[in-house]
Amino acid sequence: MPQNKHSLTIGDDMSPFVWFSGDDAMSENKVFYVCKYTPVELLAAFGADCKNLNEMPEGFDLADQIAHPNLCGFGKALLEAVMQGKVKELVLVNCCDTIRSVADVLEDSGKLDFLYLVDVLHCDGVCSRERMVSQLKGLARAYAEHTGKKFDEKLFRAAFKPPKKVRGPHLAVLGARMGKELFDMVERCMPLPVENDSCVHNRSVGEVPPPDGLDFDRLMEWYAGEILRQMPCMRMTDNTGRKQLYNDPNLRGIIYHTVKFCDFYSFEYADVKNHTELPLLKIESDYTVQSSGQLLTRLEAFAESIAPEQKTEKEKKMGKGYFAGIDSGSTSTDVVILDKERKVVTGIILPTGAGAAIGAERALEEALKKSGLNREDIDALVTTGYGRTAIQAGDKSITEITCHARGAHYLDPEVRTVVDIGGQDSKVIRLDGDGAVVNFVMNDKCAAGTGRFLEMMARTMEMSLDKMSKTGLTYKEDITISSMCTVFAESEVVSLIAQNKATDDIVHGLNKAVASKTAALARRVGGEEKYMMTGGVSKNQGLVMTLEEKLGTKLVISDMAQLCGALGAALFAADMVEA
Repeated sequence: MPQNKHSLTIGDDMSPFVWFSGDDAMSENKVFYVCKYTPVELLAAFGADCKNLNEMPEGFDLADQIAHPNLCGFGKALLEAVMQGKVKELVLVNCCDTIRSVADVLEDSGKLDFLYLVDVLHCDGVCSRERMVSQLKGLARAYAEHTGKKFDEKLFRAAFKPPKKVRGPHLAVLGARMGKELFDMVERCMPLPVENDSCVHNRSVGEVPPPDGLDFDRLMEWYAGEILRQMPCMRMTDNTGRKQLYNDPNLRGIIYHTVKFCDFYSFEYADVKNHTELPLLKIESDYTVQSSGQLLTRLEAFAESIAPEQKTEKEKKMGKGYFAGIDSGSTSTDVVILDKERKVVTGIILPTGAGAAIGAERALEEALKKSGLNREDIDALVTTGYGRTAIQAGDKSITEITCHARGAHYLDPEVRTVVDIGGQDSKVIRLDGDGAVVNFVMNDKCAAGTGRFLEMMARTMEMSLDKMSKTGLTYKEDITISSMCTVFAESEVVSLIAQNKATDDIVHGLNKAVASKTAALARRVGGEEKYMMTGGVSKNQGLVMTLEEKLGTKLVISDMAQLCGALGAALFAADMVEA
């Protein structure tokens, strides 16, 4: 092939993995990639439209049929997209064993027109650059053969675009790559602009233009250096340069994301946590859309802790001077009404029933009836809890994290740690002296350690929750329930019953399992005196006793413990109204 400014001569170097079909190339040449070390500018030189493959599927039905179930969620997301026919050309980088496994599976699937695996070494040395040059030439040759097109230097140079960065105060997503759907949710929740600095998104190739007058070989040598000199990812041997990600003077908070079963970025989180004073939230996803929805409460609570409630356009003038808070939980719906002196007028606890909105309306009606008020007497209404977004009658929705903190501080200003074991999740919240959230942790999306776990165990033992709450106080044998999985724990309980173990001993074992998990959350959040327990599970005397043993301290249990979330919501409602 003759050499000129817009043609290509390539050596014999090839990637250890390249595959493409014998069919004619696709007219659009849309090439998907997954790693920031992918030479997208080189692909653009052949007319390719490069796109980061970053969508989160509904599930992994197709991926699970062709791959090992222990692949990480992102690896399965890649397989799912290809098996659904959304991807025809894909360039991978050997980031980890998962990506290598995905490449092997896709090679055998016959679903792709072009598949290439770029082998990038884990450092930025002379040998690595030489290796990268050979990989670039191999990819260029393979894609030229696939498309029938020549390398176009003008297209190559035009593909280099300096990354756009948020310059003012902002938040950052760090860690493992975050799916588009989840990042969109983060942006909607946060009070400041959000910079996506996770994995593939902090690509920094081409911050300076390529020098003029280089032939193809020298151009690839320069390009290899640019790719390897990027802000390193966690797979690189020397990743100390990543510290500048959380040392930005304009950074106001960090959301650290990890993907389930991925270890690279779990290690970095510990280092970030020890070297920054910024507000920090760690979240984990399995890379499905379903997992993103379960992270909403954590994100909203984090946003509320960064930007305390401000007066809004819904601010009202004082009317009758009554304010209501509704806490819509999975089991019960609680309502608190305050007067203008912020004293409790009434509190109501009713079963939620089939629908959050219906349950909230019914509970509010009962609270109004009990206090002798009408709906028009309520100047402002704030909703919180599991079903808060389904209630349309409120003026504002605030997470139960923030509301429980506010309610606990109202009940006892000396409290610094709040423990709430709810029906769907458990959480431990650390407060400052003003009752603001300093930090919080929640259990994962499993029912283990929640009120639902206790409810199901009570059903297995054919006893009411009220009876179960008083059982286990006088245990004799210290039984350990080895599994916190609700399904497996139920099997253990059935086995213990068959062994004629005493009911008190079994219940104590269950209480100990929940208490151990909750105490672990308290240690993670840095819990400190005083501790308060809120929510309906605070009535469980056996669990309270066991949790106090695990924490090594007494728990403050208020008479309004179950109303704490609704109380906090009512206090926020009062903040919305001018005196």
